[in-house]
Amino acid sequence: MFVTRLKYSPIMARILVIEDEADIQQVLDYNLREKGHKVYIAGSGEDGLKLAREKRPDLVLLDLMLPGMPGTEVCKTLKADPATKNTQVVMLTAKGEEIDRVVGFELGADDYVVKPFSVRELLLRVQAILRRSQGEQEAAAGFQFGKLRVDREAHRVWSEEQELELTALEFKLLVTLYDRRNRVQTRSALLSDVWGIDADITTRTVDTHVKRLREKLGEAGEYIETVRGVGYRFTDTPEEAIASVS
Repeated sequence: MFVTRLKYSPIMARILVIEDEADIQQVLDYNLREKGHKVYIAGSGEDGLKLAREKRPDLVLLDLMLPGMPGTEVCKTLKADPATKNTQVVMLTAKGEEIDRVVGFELGADDYVVKPFSVRELLLRVQAILRRSQGEQEAAAGFQFGKLRVDREAHRVWSEEQELELTALEFKLLVTLYDRRNRVQTRSALLSDVWGIDADITTRTVDTHVKRLREKLGEAGEYIETVRGVGYRFTDTPEEAIASVS
């Protein structure tokens, strides 16, 4: 399945709240549902882990000060389980010391919110994490950009539905330029990031490979622009490339 660039519209998700304080449960449940999310509530770490395995939430709001199993252990267990390791975790805690945040991130937490917190800020953080997660999933799967279609996992590329034969290095050069689209990449930066540091190659190597890549891409080669005296840039949109040659 291929995807176009991520649109920044609200993302509806399955969210698990693991929190033992009833008033906070109610506030989060109400506000998350108002945003269109599906919400599950657990009052203990054990119940939270059970729900996480059953419901496979996209994100967990996790209180650290839980009865029985502490939130740190819940987070550690979630990240160690193949079924839930990719679930986003936001820790909620009254502890605001730097060492507490460091421990939380070391255990795999994606964000850390100190109580008392602003519900509006928490909702914005949740949306940002969900957006970032969705973007990472889309990037891992592949992308569709105008006439160009790329399957990252299979290392396959199509231009106008015609499959192309790219070398491993040409494929890496293409996705590197795409991932940094609308940002000029110097030849030295491409040498470092695509080829790796190698004293036996020169910046002329970059020009040669970009030329060869453009030829293989056909009309989609227009998406790679030359910035004279600097390097190369992948256009921000397919329409931009069309406008530049019209």
